[in-house]
Amino acid sequence: MTNNKQQTAVEWLFLNLKSHFEHDGDLLESVQMSMQQAKEMEREQIIHSYNQSWHFRDKPYLTAEQYYNKTYGGNK
Repeated sequence: MTNNKQQTAVEWLFLNLKSHFEHDGDLLESVQMSMQQAKEMEREQIIHSYNQSWHFRDKPYLTAEQYYNKTYGGNK
């Protein structure tokens, strides 16, 4: 069985910014704590979105983009 785990946007952002904070241990620790909080928020949003997809499966008028805009406010 292969591991097809994908990287989330929060993980990608942290890995790309991490080197900028490694010179300051306290700042890096703060960023790591914020990253963990962001990952949990992202996880909850993904689970909620998945659950909502089952809820709205019989309502074809609500597209994924409409759901995103309604839930997260569109292009902010």
